Amino acid sequence: MSGLATFPEWAAVLVALLVIAGAAITLIGTIGLVAGFAANANAETQWQKDHPRRTEVNDRTKLQRARVNQKVDSGQMTAAQGRQIKQEDHQVRQEERDMASQNGGHINKQEQRTLNQQENGINQQIKSE
Repeated sequence: MSGLATFPEWAAVLVALLVIAGAAITLIGTIGLVAGFAANANAETQWQKDHPRRTEVNDRTKLQRARVNQKVDSGQMTAAQGRQIKQEDHQVRQEERDMASQNGGHINKQEQRTLNQQENGINQQIKSE
């Protein structure tokens, strides 16, 4: 106890502040590390994003969107009809993402078939408008 009595008060305050700052930095670093691991666990690799089945479905969606834009621009389809079809295409795209997220970043053949059937229906709408 006699050694503590000679320790200056300013030094004790400084040491306490440094300990608190170190603890705060450690906590912030730990939170960042955990958040980084969580983000990587859900992140798709480039291969998963470019999986052939996903690419086929997404390319078809993009193509149909371009056809809708062309028909709206040329007056063969109203803007409201174009928005409706684009919304349906967006729903197919979202469903594709949901399927892929539940299946390791890719879709299986049955899921691809289901999405293609939905796109076939949208394609018929584009042709008939």
